[in-house]
Amino acid sequence: MKTPPIVSPQEWEAAHQQLLAKEKELTRARDALAAERRRMPWLAVEKEYEFDGPAGKASLLEVFEGRRQLIVYRAFFEPGVFGWPEHACRGCSMLADQVGHVAHLNVRDTTLAFASRAPQPDIERLKARMGWEMPWYTITDDFDADFGVDEWHGTNAFIRDDNQVYRTYFIDARGDEQMGNTWNYLDITALGRQEAWEDSPEGYPQTEPYTWWKWHDAYGDGAADAPSEEYLSMIERGLEHESK
Repeated sequence: MKTPPIVSPQEWEAAHQQLLAKEKELTRARDALAAERRRMPWLAVEKEYEFDGPAGKASLLEVFEGRRQLIVYRAFFEPGVFGWPEHACRGCSMLADQVGHVAHLNVRDTTLAFASRAPQPDIERLKARMGWEMPWYTITDDFDADFGVDEWHGTNAFIRDDNQVYRTYFIDARGDEQMGNTWNYLDITALGRQEAWEDSPEGYPQTEPYTWWKWHDAYGDGAADAPSEEYLSMIERGLEHESK
């Protein structure tokens, strides 16, 4: 293997700063792209869909679990898929291994769900074996074909206005590589991270950054709602650093 040059600490730091400037440009470009997603037109979902879930039959609206936004990842776990019945697709399984705790999405009024064609007993067995906790539904109709995930994995984002559901975004192929991280999931939704620094259309829900973060078992615990002075000071320093 031909290695890069071995340099002094000063030369290494100079090279790092040069690359860091490009990485910051990429971060700003990614933020701008997410802002464009929040201005994507919405597509009304007029067709009724039915899933099998842990609690029985569920419509697409019920998969939202009462929240305003829904992200659905189509995972391949069914007869004919490599690994069946012990495992789901290796790539889909790798993505599932990377999913952060769903409580952080839920508190931003967003539900993450997986969907496959495997029966619920097989899904529950797989989740228990692999230690996965996201809700996982069985596709029983044309949902996969209608939303571009019948032959390949993909992630669809939806939003609801009362009982009307809209499709707001879709990614597949290498676009799914970034999924699993809470921030990346929020960045593909219509409402984004819902933080005050974001460039979002007027009236979108937003709070100050960082202040809504909690331990995943502390959401809904009133005692954890008021950040300490030390934490607020840390937030201020973080915002100053991000602005550079």
